[in-house]
Amino acid sequence: MSRPALNLPTLYEQLMDLPENITGEIIDGELYTQPRPAGRHGEAGSVMGMHLGPPFRLGNGGPGGWWILDEPEIHFVRDTVVVVPDLAGWRRERMPNIPEDHRFEVVPDWVCEILSPSTGKKDRAKKLPLYARYGVAHAWLVDPLAQTLEAFSLHEGHWLLVATLTDDDPVSLAPFDAITFSLADLWV
Repeated sequence: MSRPALNLPTLYEQLMDLPENITGEIIDGELYTQPRPAGRHGEAGSVMGMHLGPPFRLGNGGPGGWWILDEPEIHFVRDTVVVVPDLAGWRRERMPNIPEDHRFEVVPDWVCEILSPSTGKKDRAKKLPLYARYGVAHAWLVDPLAQTLEAFSLHEGHWLLVATLTDDDPVSLAPFDAITFSLADLWV
């Protein structure tokens, strides 16, 4: 006797059904969920965007030519490999327009993960290798509790640690080395 086929939701359907205050990602065939960022985490990401947006998005005091976005839903493989970095940036020459829907299918040129006790392990062990696999050129890991920024550059498919900054060090790192700001601006 045959069993009736079950119509179980796909991982992406499960992701889309998450409550609004929960972020979902699909990495290595597994659905990961986390609540929206806490205060320090959100502040660090917001201030980073304030520093990068005017010179790189708008061309005010910098070269322009970038899209810098908070929490974009990046689809390395449509509806199958899905991540939501805290910030991501694309050179407009590679992605001339923002997608009409919520799916970003062009690999970003830069990602920034704001580490928290609940996401730090996943950001380092799962997402950083995934970003390298799909060819993201630059990745920054910001830890508001340790007050550090680690900058990585992709070299022959592997991450090269370019700099580790702490406390109030000046930040002037690729791909945004046309400006300098104090790392201390990110700390509450």
